[in-house]
Amino acid sequence: MQKNYDFKQVEKNMQSFWKENNIYRFDVDSKDVIYSIDTPPPTVSGSLHIGHIFSYTQAEMIARFKRMQGYNVFYPFGFDDNGLPTERLVEKDEDIIAKNLPRSEFIMKCIATTEKYEREFKDLWHSLGFSVDWSLQYETISPIVQRISQKSFIRLFEDGKAYMKESPVLWCTECQTSIAQAELETIDKDTAFNYIAFRVGEENLIVATTRPELLYGCVCLFVNPEDGRYKAYVGKSAIVPLYNYPVPILYDEKVSIEKGTGVVMCATFGDSTDVEWYERHKLPYRKIMLPDGRIDESVPFIGGLKVMPARKQIIKLLADNGLLTDSKNIIHTVAAHERCGKEIEIISSKQWYIDILSNKKLFLEAADKINWYPAHMKNRYTLWVENLKWDWCISRQRYFGVPIPVWYCKGCGKAILASEDRLPVNPLETSPNMPCACGCNEFIPESSVFDTWATSSVTPQINAKWCEENDISNKLLPMSMRTQAHEIIRTWAFYTIVKSLYHTGEIPWKDIMICGFVLAKKGEKISKSKRNSEQSPAVLIENHSADVIRYWAANSKLGTDTFFSLEELSIAKRFITKLWNASKFAISHLYDIDLSAEIDLMPVDRWIIERCRQTTFEAAKLLNQYEIGSARHEIDDFFWKDLCDYYLEIVKERLYQPEKHGYKERQSAQYALYYCMLNILKLYAIYVPHITEYIYQEFFKRNERSISVHKLCWENITAIDSEIIMFGEALKKIVADTRKYKSENALSMKAEIEEVMVKSDTKFIEMFKQTVHDIRACCKAKEIKIIQQE
Repeated sequence: MQKNYDFKQVEKNMQSFWKENNIYRFDVDSKDVIYSIDTPPPTVSGSLHIGHIFSYTQAEMIARFKRMQGYNVFYPFGFDDNGLPTERLVEKDEDIIAKNLPRSEFIMKCIATTEKYEREFKDLWHSLGFSVDWSLQYETISPIVQRISQKSFIRLFEDGKAYMKESPVLWCTECQTSIAQAELETIDKDTAFNYIAFRVGEENLIVATTRPELLYGCVCLFVNPEDGRYKAYVGKSAIVPLYNYPVPILYDEKVSIEKGTGVVMCATFGDSTDVEWYERHKLPYRKIMLPDGRIDESVPFIGGLKVMPARKQIIKLLADNGLLTDSKNIIHTVAAHERCGKEIEIISSKQWYIDILSNKKLFLEAADKINWYPAHMKNRYTLWVENLKWDWCISRQRYFGVPIPVWYCKGCGKAILASEDRLPVNPLETSPNMPCACGCNEFIPESSVFDTWATSSVTPQINAKWCEENDISNKLLPMSMRTQAHEIIRTWAFYTIVKSLYHTGEIPWKDIMICGFVLAKKGEKISKSKRNSEQSPAVLIENHSADVIRYWAANSKLGTDTFFSLEELSIAKRFITKLWNASKFAISHLYDIDLSAEIDLMPVDRWIIERCRQTTFEAAKLLNQYEIGSARHEIDDFFWKDLCDYYLEIVKERLYQPEKHGYKERQSAQYALYYCMLNILKLYAIYVPHITEYIYQEFFKRNERSISVHKLCWENITAIDSEIIMFGEALKKIVADTRKYKSENALSMKAEIEEVMVKSDTKFIEMFKQTVHDIRACCKAKEIKIIQQE
């Protein structure tokens, strides 16, 4: 082996070796049990950062682990390349606005941009040594995925679970599209409670509102039935100030008695509570807000204005007319679109929905059938489902997405769906292949596209080639595991569960592995927009190596957030150096090993082998619970302490001087050393695949029957010899106490001392007698005295 480890050369060579030999290819015809991973297709919305590396690498380690447990691993990769995130990326990169270009021209720009970024993403995953079967790659805008996505919609429509209606919808005026409840985030804004005087007969009834610009949309005033202050007003009418039309005053328990004045204005629509009241009390609709964020031209005084100028204008008019009695600054929590941060509006619009509200119980029961790792993440899902208020709006008024395969008859308005044998279709470019039932041959194409989650939610079906010629659903579904971040439990996890239950009646996967975030500083997630990612992943890999980055990524408990700084990589670098040097030392003493020889193992050699077996057992147990970090720390503890700090020091002289310690005794140490180093490579192979493969190829491959260390399996450990483990702990204490004595007395570790006293339990006396020469050599002692412990 070379003196120093050159990661730049080795990592590229190992990646080429894996590719040339199809080391990670899924064998569809194999009889081995399949372990399948539903990997999150990264959104094509810009460059990847260390946070992506953290979560994707953890899942990749599970793929490697399961492969080394003997599974036929199905590990695909996809790219979520359609939808609003991609459109916004293209608009930014090209300095264009989508609506200002012909639709076809903008879509072509989207395709070119996604191809560029996907090449970069794929190169990055390659450089990290991902054990992906790239023949399974998919893109959410590809024809086959469009076909599966459109097929999903058609079948949901036929089952009565997908429908279209005109109703209040969550709307982003910045992105100018409808959005789903799961795409909301809450933000705190500085605003004001404006106290406005409504007239009830000869009296004023004061209403506090943060949205005075919606005054023309007021359709009712509400008070709480427990609020005695306003009982006399209920059932009467109030006159809307400035606009002078009457609205009823009604009871509703949702009104907060303490907030504002206790009298609430219901306008169409200020928030989701307005929508709830509008539907429950059968209130009229008054149009105020347009899709572009302007006030409708028909609204007196403020028509045509954006929200903030309209608000200022109304407040001024109210004040000038003596109708504004007070104004108090407050911090108000509002709903915003998570993609752009813009405060959302609610407007009335025709949209396509999937019914989810009527099946909450079904979705909650599904959560109980799935194994959640960590278990507490299930609570996030449960709370989300329990608090759903809207059906899932799946239509988007955008451009680069999977088209909704629908036309509308010009004669009767009926929705005509494409036949499955024509999929994928774009209604803007084709027509139905038969007239409407009413006889009309003219159609209006649906111009909206699916929400990107409507397609990403069928990734299990995409992987299984659901209802395609090469369908492997019977082999793959439900999939073994879904890996994802915790912030998309309400979207990707939930929507996938919905689609799977609706299409197959089964859960989509048996296990779900929820990863944490990488934080730049306490509480701040690393992101491109915050510019707090110290270096790009490509630069980090180039400067520090893929294995170093991977080792760092396996540092924390599953589901917990972690911090990243360049200083964090120093531990990983020390580990790589330690593994390299330990392997070099081991191989230098194994060149003449005879693995067929009968070996009578000495106690210390039996101990280190059993500790290695114990470590394999404990690490496998943790990895089966997806605790990548805890398993790595278990392996580290064995490698750094037991193997390097103790065992190698204890047997070093026996390896170097067989003429003094005996040739059979050296063979015993060789056997233990070979066993431990080979199994160390197997244990660490899932974390640092490049250096472990290189070391294996350099020496161990000649004695093993596998082309790659990654084709080897971990030992299946069922029982541990606790007695030999206890002996090893007692031996370690003797060595540690001797080192402590020398340190406290300012002696060199190589300094010779007169005597080491070994106080041993009766059952270990014979083992220590066989270990006297090793103890003497390690401790540099003239005499070893063994006495029975009282």
